[in-house]
Amino acid sequence: MDAIEAARAVVDERHPEARAAFLGGSIVTAHRTTTSDLDIVVLLHGAPAPYRASLHYADWPVEMFVHTEATWHAYVERELRKRRSPLLWMCADGLLLFDTDGLGTHLAAQARKLTAAGPPPVSPEEIDDRRYAINDLLDDLAGSHDQSELLFIATELVRRTAELALAVGGSWGGGGKWLARRLETTAPGLNTRLHHGLQEVLSGTVEPLVAVVDEVLSQAGGRLWAGYERAGTL
Repeated sequence: MDAIEAARAVVDERHPEARAAFLGGSIVTAHRTTTSDLDIVVLLHGAPAPYRASLHYADWPVEMFVHTEATWHAYVERELRKRRSPLLWMCADGLLLFDTDGLGTHLAAQARKLTAAGPPPVSPEEIDDRRYAINDLLDDLAGSHDQSELLFIATELVRRTAELALAVGGSWGGGGKWLARRLETTAPGLNTRLHHGLQEVLSGTVEPLVAVVDEVLSQAGGRLWAGYERAGTL
């Protein structure tokens, strides 16, 4: 059973009354791998939505994201504020498996409109928070000579630098593999340079990673430590 057949079958089995369903994620893109699962968004009239579930069906790993029309909008609105919305992208780029009453078509059009418009602007306060956190990690990197510490410091530094580059570039955020994919679109070549910098740290040289991190920081105003304040946080 291929991916589309399996996706339709599992929705029909678990929710035969569904209004619409989407198959999204890597499985419908050129990034599909042998371990890609079926990310399925299901729209119901009411209960038991909203919920999510992980299961196996016809030898496929399946992730189901089950919503009503109202909870779909509520979840998207919440994710938009975080500048990262997997639900929105699954419906914008995903395959509409079926649509009984037009809801799927409507939400797909809305999702494409929202993703094309881009995420809300990042606040100056958030940029400063990110600069401060990266500055702190750079200090830790410079001061540590423990290989175990350096592994985790450098890995965290790579992740936070990538996230800052996406924020400064006005891009949608992402996690894991999607962080790499978003970054390659927003700042081509930065993935490669961060990867090289991380490898150099593990080989005993921190300068290449520091250089690329400082380059990204320069786009956001540079390093920040002295003078950084946040009311009510300790």
